[in-house]
Amino acid sequence: MLLNAVIIEDERKGLVNLKQMLNLHCPDVEVIGDADGVASGCALFARPDIRPDVAFLDINLGDGKVFQMIERIQPIDFDIIFVTAYDHFAMKACEYSSIGYILKPIDPDRLVEAVSRVRPRQLARTDERLEVLRQYQNQPNSFEKMSIGGVDGIHFVKIRDIIRLEAEDNYTHLYLVNGQRITASKTIKLYEDMLAPFNFYRVHKRHVINMNYMKKFVKGEGGYLVMDDDMRIEVSRRRRSAFMTQLRMLQEL
Repeated sequence: MLLNAVIIEDERKGLVNLKQMLNLHCPDVEVIGDADGVASGCALFARPDIRPDVAFLDINLGDGKVFQMIERIQPIDFDIIFVTAYDHFAMKACEYSSIGYILKPIDPDRLVEAVSRVRPRQLARTDERLEVLRQYQNQPNSFEKMSIGGVDGIHFVKIRDIIRLEAEDNYTHLYLVNGQRITASKTIKLYEDMLAPFNFYRVHKRHVINMNYMKKFVKGEGGYLVMDDDMRIEVSRRRRSAFMTQLRMLQEL
């Protein structure tokens, strides 16, 4: 599938480098326009001939943040890949909202992977993903919803509605309180890191649980948990001691 792309990048060297890497590693991407700032970016998107499938956006531009441009060109009906220097907070926000990002200096494999995840315009739901990103940026410790890039499309779920997660190779199954199962094309390690601040805990190499939905812990050699959805989840021997510490901390709250 041929993808039309635009690039918003204020460093000339960075712009030329990204164009060359796309040409070399992503032959299905055609760059149809570029700009170097908020104002020039708005002017670019105002042109009737510019209808991209994906936009590569540097976050920090010479005349402001790229989010200022995004606010002015609503609605967003194309996918987005942020291109940025290492920024832990920005990376976390992208992960919670299922928005692609590439770190500078750009790794070719990471670029190819990010492009492979670009969704067709009618399925991108970029406005909704950007809203999740804004909520995380504004309230990183108390925001409620996250975006999940499932194999069948993008899902928006409340974090408190996730009972547990189960790994299967490089995929992760998320089980919700309404009985729904979402299969995401990301590893359980990524979700473990994302959800740890929200009382989720990895009890086994295949299982991360929401500790708010534990019904019973059965001790013994083959210790296991019974969750609110009545699933039995094994607690691995290696993780049991740390898990028991977590349980004691919960009981003291």
